[in-house]
Amino acid sequence: MVRTLKKIIIFGFAALLTMSVTAHAGGLNLSVAASLKEVINELSASYTAKHPDIVFVKNFGGSGVLAGQIENGAPADLFISANTEWVEYLKGKKLIDGGTEQNFAYNSLVFAGTTSKKVSSMGDLSKLEKIALGSPKSVPAGEYAMAAMTKAGIAAKLANKFIMAKDVRECLMYAELGEVDGAFVYRTDALQAKKAKVLFAVPQELYPRVVYPAALTLKGSQNDEAKAFLVYLQGTEAKSVLKKFGFALK
Repeated sequence: MVRTLKKIIIFGFAALLTMSVTAHAGGLNLSVAASLKEVINELSASYTAKHPDIVFVKNFGGSGVLAGQIENGAPADLFISANTEWVEYLKGKKLIDGGTEQNFAYNSLVFAGTTSKKVSSMGDLSKLEKIALGSPKSVPAGEYAMAAMTKAGIAAKLANKFIMAKDVRECLMYAELGEVDGAFVYRTDALQAKKAKVLFAVPQELYPRVVYPAALTLKGSQNDEAKAFLVYLQGTEAKSVLKKFGFALK
C-alpha cells in the first residue's frame, strides 16, 4: 500500500511538473503511448533540428491514463494511443478533432521473460507463478492480452498470477528484473529488452490487431505547428524510424 501510494504521489508530481514546463515553454504538447517512446523521442529531436523554434513537451504513459489527463484539462496538442478505444472516448467528449485522425503504426503482442521454464504457448502460462500485465482498464497492451487469454479460455485460471502494471514499459521492467516469470508486451518492447527474451508470439487470431491512431486535440487543430508535425509523422522519415524500432506500417 505504501509503495503504491508513493507511485501515485510521484506520478502526480510528474504530471504537475509537465504542466508547469508546458505553461512556461509554450511548446507542442504530445501525449503518446509508452511503447512509442523511442520513436517519438528520435522523431521530435530530428524535427527540432530542422525547426529550432519548436519546443516539445512529451508525456508518455498508458493510453487510458493519458486520455484521462486530457479529459481533466492536461495540455495536449497531439494524442497517439495504442488502440482506437481511447481516441474514440475523447472524440465522444469532443476533445479530439476526428478529421485529423490517422493510423500511425501497427504492432503485435508477445510474451517475454527470463524464466528457465519451458514456455512456448498460451497453454504453458499455467506453469508460471507471476505474470506481468498492463492494467486492462487503462493499458491497451493489457486489454489485448486479456482478450487473448479470454479467447484461449485461460483467463480465469491465471487470474491469481497477474501483477498489474501502469503501462507496458513497467511490464517489461518487471520481466527484466526477474520480479515476474514473464510479461505480455509488444514485440517492439521486447526488442528493447536486455535480459528478457521473447518466449512466444501471441496468436493474432486471439486479439484485435494493435493499431496506433494519432489525432490532434481540438486545441492542437488550431495550432499550425501541431498540424505540421502530424504531417511529418506521416512522411518517409517517420516511416523509416518506425521500421527501425520494429513497428509495422500497415
